Amino acid sequence: MKQLILGAAVAVMFAFGAVAEEERIPGVETTIQNQIDAFLQDDFETAFSFASPSIKRIFGSSVRFGEMVKNGYPMVWRPQDVRFLELRRQGPLLLQKVLVRDANGAPHVLEYNMIETENGWQIDGVQLLAAPPVGA
Repeated sequence: MKQLILGAAVAVMFAFGAVAEEERIPGVETTIQNQIDAFLQDDFETAFSFASPSIKRIFGSSVRFGEMVKNGYPMVWRPQDVRFLELRRQGPLLLQKVLVRDANGAPHVLEYNMIETENGWQIDGVQLLAAPPVGA
């Protein structure tokens, strides 16, 4: 009986902690890609529109937001290539890993915190994770 309960608990934790790799949540990748496309055009106003309300409050304007991205995340501002990796759930957030190759071809893995709002999926933060091995 203990094994049955333990197995059920693990199954519930898995169900709420991960999204199947083959599963795509409509709008998550599109939101991220649309923001990156806006950065490529230096359209910081449009890029800022994909940010969550809390991110908008922190930066206050698309100009300040754009400066932060150019200085802190140049690989996102001018990517050579973007590939979507795994997606997982953590409470109300979806965490989307993205492999970005910068203008020099160097790989960077970022994790986008995505929240669903009345305006659809929005980006609630980005974290630069450890770089993948050179052959990635």
